[in-house]
Formats: sequence, structure tokens, C-alpha cells
Amino acid sequence: MTTHDATGRALQAEERYRLLVDAIIDYAVYMLAPDGTVVSWNPGAQRFKGYTADEIVGCNFAQFYTPADREAGLPEHGLNSAAEQGRFETEGWRVRKDGTRFWAHVIIDPIRTSTGELLGFAKVTRDLTEKRAAEESLRQSEEQLRLLIEGVTDYAIYLLSPEGLVTNWNAGAQRIKGYTPSEIVGQHFSRFYTEEDQAANRPITNLALAAREGRLEEEGWRVRKDGTRFMAHVVIDAIRDDHGQLTGFAKVTRDVTERYETQQALEKTREELFQAQKMEAVGRLTGGVAHDFNNLLTVILISLDLIRKRLPDSPLLELIDNAAQAGERGAAMTRRMLAFSRRQSLKVESIALPELVLGMHALIKQSIGAKIAIDTRFELGLPRIKADAHQLETALLNLVLNARDAMPDGGKIVISARPVQLPAKPLSSAASEHYLLMEIADSGEGMDPDTLEKAIDPFFTTKGVGKGTGLGLSMVHGIVEQLGGKLKLQSIPGSGTTVQLWLPVADADSPQVVHTQNQPQPAQPVIQGLRILVVDDDELVLINTCALLEELGHRALRALSAQQALDMLVRVEVDLIITDHAMPHMTGSQLAEQLAVSHPNLPVILASGYAEITDQPARALPTLAKPFDERGLALAIGRAMDPGD
Repeated sequence: MTTHDATGRALQAEERYRLLVDAIIDYAVYMLAPDGTVVSWNPGAQRFKGYTADEIVGCNFAQFYTPADREAGLPEHGLNSAAEQGRFETEGWRVRKDGTRFWAHVIIDPIRTSTGELLGFAKVTRDLTEKRAAEESLRQSEEQLRLLIEGVTDYAIYLLSPEGLVTNWNAGAQRIKGYTPSEIVGQHFSRFYTEEDQAANRPITNLALAAREGRLEEEGWRVRKDGTRFMAHVVIDAIRDDHGQLTGFAKVTRDVTERYETQQALEKTREELFQAQKMEAVGRLTGGVAHDFNNLLTVILISLDLIRKRLPDSPLLELIDNAAQAGERGAAMTRRMLAFSRRQSLKVESIALPELVLGMHALIKQSIGAKIAIDTRFELGLPRIKADAHQLETALLNLVLNARDAMPDGGKIVISARPVQLPAKPLSSAASEHYLLMEIADSGEGMDPDTLEKAIDPFFTTKGVGKGTGLGLSMVHGIVEQLGGKLKLQSIPGSGTTVQLWLPVADADSPQVVHTQNQPQPAQPVIQGLRILVVDDDELVLINTCALLEELGHRALRALSAQQALDMLVRVEVDLIITDHAMPHMTGSQLAEQLAVSHPNLPVILASGYAEITDQPARALPTLAKPFDERGLALAIGRAMDPGD
């Protein structure tokens, strides 16, 4: 090979290298002298630095740096580092010819001879402005997202490892769950679950479901650091990389306890409204049945009473007495039905509850038997209550008998009372501000939830056929509700039952009554020979009432309607009117109002199958509750004819 050939090939190689460098436009590739003077310049350098080769060759490369970097000596530092270490690489701001800046990735390599003499430097620069802008935008977005998550306090937002370990923790998580980041990061998230959920392996099951389905959403009880529980709405999202590999979970939890409690309260209110509507409907039906039944019982009992008098020595007297006893039992049932439907008249007075219970002590002991102990516990200085003494006695006796039946092998009944304030929600539409809470607690069998829910429903009973009507508790419920109070039941199977009676406290000006058991009734004067007009739309009741009046020594006239009675009074004079209350077209009360104008001195007795008169006339009138017997009728006549007694 000749020297000429070798030189030719070297020149060809150099030319190919030059062409290669000149073809690169995405990189600035140029040479520097040892002092930093630019000695070559490729099109890539011209494209993003803006200088032509004629403008820049022979100039120092330091002019590509910002004034601050030049003042800090960064150009010299780059060359010195490359010379000493064999290579220098960095990123930073550089300046174009037009003064604009760009973000550059720079590599400086020293060029040496075979003997190690420094000939200069090869410098490669790449414009990374767009990449840096994208990275900065991503960084800012991530920072904004981090600040957003950190600033959220209504949601617990945090990440879990694939195993369920907490890897980060926001302010909302700390507020809701009570843990600081240092206390919880690195711990397993299962500690937020209740003991029963942990025992059922629910945390692991939830992660498995989220991993399989991609997302899990549920509501359930969770536990705070202090051990208290809250109702949580939880979303768990699985996080996967570009290859589908599970890298962890994102978990968002919200405390929805207030919403849950509101929903529960709404459901309870709806249930109570439904129960109230059901009881009201049954009450109206029951009251109507009781009214009609009382009319029938009036006929039956009066007829039996008259038959007994006409057959004083008949062998049929025993059968007549049995029929009369059955009628009385029917009358007692209708009284309970009316009590449940709250269609009875109550004589509300100011009553000292301890005195009333003490007065019943002997009766209660006799009713429950020797195997059951009775204990009374009353605080000193209890306020008096507003109640009908007779009805309250009946209610208490019913509750005691129920307690006795729940303890066939014996036990204990505790009757207690204490003053209580008005609860958050009024007990009834006629609620007082203060109540006396009377409790009748037994140590009997108790009731399961299903039985407890139905216990006050009319005609519901757990006793055998013929051993109970199912009206005892419903009767007590009706009495207490009519007083403006409430009946509540608490019971656990095997642990007995407690009946709570919320009884309104009496006002200072309420009439007081001193309870005396078996208080004798004053004797009524015997009145005979009256001319009495009986008004009733039920012909059977009308006939029997007239027959009973004649048995009492009076003369009876009949009218099947109020209008017929008014027409008769134009032609005849009478001493007294006994009128049914519930009649079509004109009630007994409306008849009494008209008579107060046309016959102001004519006494009127209102009779009703309901114990209450819903439209009582302005003047107070004596009443007669159906069914009635000879004595009841005679007493009503005595009160009507001698109202000052």
C-alpha cells in the first residue's frame, strides 16, 4: 500500500464522518478547542441554537450559558471535569442566539492524542425543553393531586399494598379514623374492621374481590382508633401496572353514620306511623263492633234479668244465671275493646301513685298467689299523676296477671316509679312536659322479638284457647294513650319482661282524689211513677229498656228516632228522656241541644254503646253506658232527677 493510497482512504473516512455529523439535526455536535473555542458546527447545532457556522466558529462556547451560569464558572467547570474524569454530563438551561432559553442535555468528551495530549473536546447537546415541560407538568399535576388529597378531610383516601398494608394516609383518614400517619403507615388495614368482621376474614375477602372484579363498594361498620364504631361507605379500587400486574389498592372511605342514623330514624318513624295507622284502623273497627255488641248485650242482660224475676223458683235459674255470667264476661270484653280504641270516658284526677298501688296490694297478692313475690319501689316525693283511678287500677291488675302467667313456677314482680323528663320525641299528641315512669318488671320467660312486636296488637295472645282474649295489653295501651302517655315493652327471652307506663304528671290545679279501696257507694233514693220517653234506633234495645223501666215502676214511651221523639213531645208530656247517643240523622247529643231550647227543664240521660260521648252538649248530662242492668238504670234515673245530689 502506498502512502498516497493511505492518505486517500483517510480523507474518505474523514469525509464520511463529516457527512454523518452534518446529517444529524436532532443533536448539536461540535468540537471545542482546549480553551472552549468552537472549532466545528453541525446543522443540528444551527437548528436549535440559531447560529450559523460562520457566526459561531472561533467564539467561546460559554456564550450558550446563562449569565448566572457564566458568573458561576459552569462552562470552565464542565471542561475541567471532562478533562479530569474523561467525561462530563449534565442538564441545564442554555441560551439561543435570539436570547430564548431551552433545556439542554449536555455531554462533553475530551479528545486526546495517542500520547495523551489534550487536543480539545467533543460536545453533544440535545434540546429537552418539551420533555422537561411535560415532566414539569406531570410533576405539578402530581403535586396538585397530592395537595388535593391531603386537603380532603371528609374522605379517608389512602393506598394499600397488595397485602393490605397502609402505604400513605391523608388528613381525612386521620380525622375520620383517628390515626396519625406515623401510627398507621405500614400497618394492616384490617384493624379498621370490627372484631366480628375480622373473625369472618372480611378484610382479606374484600381485597380478593376488588382484585378479581377491579372494584369493591360496600357499607358497613368500621372501628376508629378509640374503639368507637362508625358506619362507613367504602370503595376499594385495584391498581395495576402497564403489564396488568397488581401493584396495590386505592381505598376511599366516608363516614356516613349521620346519614345511616337518619335513615334508621326515618324507617323507625315510618314503622311507628304504620303501626299507629294500623292500631287506629283496628281501634275504629273494634270500637264499632263494641258499640253494636253492647246493644246486643243490653238486650240479652235485660231479658235475662226480667226472666229471672218472673221465674223465681224455676229449675232453669241456674241456666239463666250462667247465661247472665256469660253476658257479663262479654260486657267486660267490650269494655276492654273500648279501652283499646280509646272510646271511653275517663275521670281524670290528680292521683298519688304509691297510694293507689298500696290500696291494691291485698288484691294483687290474692290474684298472683303465694309462689310469686311482689316488691314495690317508689322514690320519696313523687309528683302526682293525671289518671283515671279505676282505669289505672284495671290496667295495673291486667299487667300483674300477665306477669303471673309468665312465671308458672313462681318468681318476682317489681312495681316501681320515678320521675322522668320529656324524651326527644313527644310520646303522643297530648304529651306533657313531665312524666312519671311506672315499671312492672317480672322474672318470667320473656318474649322473643317477633312476639314482642305483636304483643299489644288486639286479640294477640300466647295463652291457650279460652285462657285469654288478647285484649289485656291493648286495653292498657289504649288507656295510657288516652291519658297522653305511652306504653313501652322491654323483654329478653329467659330474662323477663318490663312494661313501662309513661304517665303525665298532674298540674297543680288538677282535682285531687284520695284513693280508698272498695269505697262504698252512697245510697240512691228510690224513684217510681215517672213518665219516661225512651229514644233508640235499635228496636230490641228499645223494647227491653221500656220493659225494665216498667219493672222499676215507671211508665215508658217509645221513639225510634230523635225526630219522632220531638214530634211526640208536641202531643205528650214526660218527666224524663233516655236517649241513645249514636243514631242516624240526629244524635242523642243533638236531640238534647234542641230540648234545651224547647224544653229547658226536661231531664235527659244519654245512653251509648261507646263509653264516651264525642259531641257532648253544652250542659252536662248524666250518662248511661251500655250494657246496663236494673241497678245501673235506676242510679242514672236518680242522678237525672236529683242533679244536685
